[in-house]
Amino acid sequence: MIGFRTAVLIPFAIASHIGMVQAQDHAMGFFVTSVGLGNGADLGGLEGADAHCDALATAAGSAGRTWRAYLSTQEEGKRGVSARYRIGKGPWYNANGELVASDLDELHLNPNIIKRTAVDENGAKINGVGDSPNEHDILTGSMVDGMAYFPWAEGDHTCSNWTSSGEGSAQVGHHDRHGGGNTSWNSAHGSRGCSQDALTGTGGAGLFYCFAAE
Repeated sequence: MIGFRTAVLIPFAIASHIGMVQAQDHAMGFFVTSVGLGNGADLGGLEGADAHCDALATAAGSAGRTWRAYLSTQEEGKRGVSARYRIGKGPWYNANGELVASDLDELHLNPNIIKRTAVDENGAKINGVGDSPNEHDILTGSMVDGMAYFPWAEGDHTCSNWTSSGEGSAQVGHHDRHGGGNTSWNSAHGSRGCSQDALTGTGGAGLFYCFAAE
């Protein structure tokens, strides 16, 4: 009887270990920033946002990858930079080894982005609807397909291309896919303004998504 129990338990333990190793084998390629830059939506432009992604990823032990913030810009007379085309082609896994999306199409049509999977660079959950404070508004400046707004689009959707902490607005997504009847992870609504207080007022903290672009 002891031999039988041992024969059953050992393969189960091995299988569990293999599952853990497989999860750990997937390098982190996606996270929500654990903290913003503390100056509302003024991120120092795309360059400053990318640097923040890199610094957080490096501090979390992820080295040797090229990190890009999932942010779009607006330009007068032409279309700006689109977040969709800044982040590589996938696949992307979170810090806990869970697949978020295999490629750009899946990312923008049916991603595995919910509160459980949209974690920070250390694998910790980000506050969402029902938590205090709610911080589910994630800066993107993008339309649902990940593209920048057209030149003729009314209003500011990027807080002056991520350089304003005062006037303007930023398009945000909901990482937990809840709130206000809009479940978009990347284009739920505009913020009330660009200051830290304005972002907090609509359920945010100046956080944004980071992707490994190579």
